[in-house]
Amino acid sequence: MLGTLKKLASSEAARPLLLVAVILVGWDIGVRIFKIPPYLIPAPSLVVEQVVAQWPLLLRESLPTLYATLGGFLLSALFGIPVALLIASSRTIESYLYPILVFSQSVPKIAVAPLFVVWFGFGIVPKIIAAFLLGFFPVVVATVLALKSIDAEMIDLARSMRAGPVRTFLRIRLPHALPGIFGGLKVSITLAVVGAVVGEFVGSNSGIGYVLQIANGNFDLPLMFAALFVLSMMGVILFTALDLLEHLLIPWHASRRTDAAGAA
Repeated sequence: MLGTLKKLASSEAARPLLLVAVILVGWDIGVRIFKIPPYLIPAPSLVVEQVVAQWPLLLRESLPTLYATLGGFLLSALFGIPVALLIASSRTIESYLYPILVFSQSVPKIAVAPLFVVWFGFGIVPKIIAAFLLGFFPVVVATVLALKSIDAEMIDLARSMRAGPVRTFLRIRLPHALPGIFGGLKVSITLAVVGAVVGEFVGSNSGIGYVLQIANGNFDLPLMFAALFVLSMMGVILFTALDLLEHLLIPWHASRRTDAAGAA
């Protein structure tokens, strides 16, 4: 038994599962020892039962949340990366745009989300906009920092070899900025999930956020925890998909070489 646990602890893939198992066991023991009623904190077994029993509902309602998340994330990438390129290319543009972007992040999204419902109705558009607003800023900040962290000597070397701006960008700036860009994208996609749920809280008749509202109104804590589980799994899967895409596009990066060496 101890040998099996040691093998699991030495495996990077199994460590998160091992930690989740420890948390679930501690959760179950705490509920039993302190005799916490299910309407406050349900036992893990009740949550699992609810996930199984309500799986068709949870799967159906997760699709609108997934669509809104992906829509907001794609908009964050399509607008965030070009804006970051503009900011990194000119201090004048940076002085205009950066303060406005920082100011926009100080406004709570839950406070402005009702405006999107008034303007665009109860469809998927308000949820996409809410996801976009939460995911946009990390993409811009990470991309700007990545573009500005390139060694100036490499740029000077490219200029000395008569490389034009386009070739310098494609051969030097973009490849060296990709790890930072992907870092911003991975933060963005997790925040986009939150933004989609915020949009569903404000005005929606579908989605995981809607299920959470219904469960909260009925004091159905097992269903609420089941919906939160589905939501967290959605974020983990999307994050992992981006991580795999990063591994495919930039296998030459130092972090990827370290992972490969550790696996070997």
